[in-house]
Amino acid sequence: MNVPVGASPARDSQSIVTEVGDSSRAGPAPTSRDQVCVVVGASHAGSQLAIQLRKEGWAGRIVLIGAESHIPYHRPPLSKSVLAGEKSVESVALRPVAMYETNAIELRLGQCVEQILPNEKRVVLADGEEIAYDKLALCTGARVRRIALGEGLEGVHYLRTADDVLAIRQALTPGRKAVIVGGGYIGLEVAAVFAAMQLDVTVLEMADRILQRVTSPQISEYFQALHESHGVKVVTRTSVTSIRGEGHVDGVICEDGTEYPADIVIIGVGVIPETGLAEAAGLEVANGIVVDEYARTSDPHIYAAGDCTWHPSAIYDRRLRLECVQNALDQSRVAAANIAGNTTTYDALPWFWSDQYEIKLQSAGLVAEYDQLMIRGDRRNADGKGFSVFYLQGDRMVAADCVNRAKEFIACKRLIAEKIAVNIAALVDESGAPDTFAAG
Repeated sequence: MNVPVGASPARDSQSIVTEVGDSSRAGPAPTSRDQVCVVVGASHAGSQLAIQLRKEGWAGRIVLIGAESHIPYHRPPLSKSVLAGEKSVESVALRPVAMYETNAIELRLGQCVEQILPNEKRVVLADGEEIAYDKLALCTGARVRRIALGEGLEGVHYLRTADDVLAIRQALTPGRKAVIVGGGYIGLEVAAVFAAMQLDVTVLEMADRILQRVTSPQISEYFQALHESHGVKVVTRTSVTSIRGEGHVDGVICEDGTEYPADIVIIGVGVIPETGLAEAAGLEVANGIVVDEYARTSDPHIYAAGDCTWHPSAIYDRRLRLECVQNALDQSRVAAANIAGNTTTYDALPWFWSDQYEIKLQSAGLVAEYDQLMIRGDRRNADGKGFSVFYLQGDRMVAADCVNRAKEFIACKRLIAEKIAVNIAALVDESGAPDTFAAG
């Protein structure tokens, strides 16, 4: 999931332990055993940063603090297999507890940092405990954007955490009427799960089309048709004005007066970067915590990674804030290297994915400024072969959306990241393999 959500290929725990213990990768161990790095936030970025820090030669103490009581877990399955009941929260853990123990990482779960005292280089926890640090990493992520409707009504839910999903699952029975407010990736993934569970599903989207913020009209049209073929009602250009009920939700009312009966409502209207700690500490904040190419904030002892950052992109020559697993993992690796004294810069290509029904959408790059759009394959047929949409500026590819076409997605990632000129004729010639996409 996701706006948009992507992830690095999964690796088993043994391979990670071996990798972390491989001293040949580490630098000259510039840190001492009496130094302390505190990592605030125990999701994708925080967990990866803590593990990577050991790999980079950090010899001192590492404290990983997370507000949730669950061991750090994969977020993308929450709106898919966990919501569907196919997997438990425990089964989607990022790493086993033993991995943190093996790498001497102190897991502080169910605890919150209340304050950062940068002049004293200390963090203050909610229970009053203070932890001194030499380096601090903020991996605070993002929180759901809430609306002032339906507050206090049972049956009205947001989906961001494992506990959110567990609460939603308790309310799911076939035949119930579900209204999803928001036609982004999270809303559509939830709609797919609900439809498969035989709920009566309606998606309400304020914009002209679903997925409008992240992709082209061609992809939006495809996914709307896909959902409608599974019985989901998709309504665009509509704004919710009221969520009503007596104790429990029973309806959603839009500005045109249309009312949609509802036993359960899921609100998915985006997220907001968690910047409160950074702002209170006097760090520079814009559309997220401002960091440089080294993942360093305006305080040289404080770094940040993941959904909470506003970072420079060498590929797109502008600043970005990305809500995706790829960014969380890659940027946290860069932050860990620099914290440990092994200088490296962040220039990774953004990529994402979304699973809906039996369809996998994989997206490389950002669909923003393009002057030509090309489609490979037939997006109207249902033979399962899929199709791809390529977004070009001149002879360069700037983004690609690949539906059930993993090989093309892999080829496109390289073309975009390395700014390789493309063979435009080969892009739409289905008789050619993806390795013919490059010009010359």
